[in-house]
Amino acid sequence: MATRIRLKRIGAKKQPQYRVVVVDGRAARDGRPLEEIGHHNPLTDPPTTTIDADRARYWLGCGAQPSDTVASLLRKAGILPPSAKAPVVEEAS
Repeated sequence: MATRIRLKRIGAKKQPQYRVVVVDGRAARDGRPLEEIGHHNPLTDPPTTTIDADRARYWLGCGAQPSDTVASLLRKAGILPPSAKAPVVEEAS
């Protein structure tokens, strides 16, 4: 089973809040998670993010792949090391 760490949207219309969840990679965005490891509120100034670092490291050690957004949140929280810029791939015309 390929696991992913990604965001699950909660909250009312135009009032988004997100939970950081570990899910099967084939599950729906708001499907049942294996575990909830944190939350993110982008509406506060600055945006608030709370992540259980121990559980995030455990799931990363088990091979869970974070989405791009979650990887950014994990880097800001100090859980993932800062990475070099990704190389730019040019499209062949």
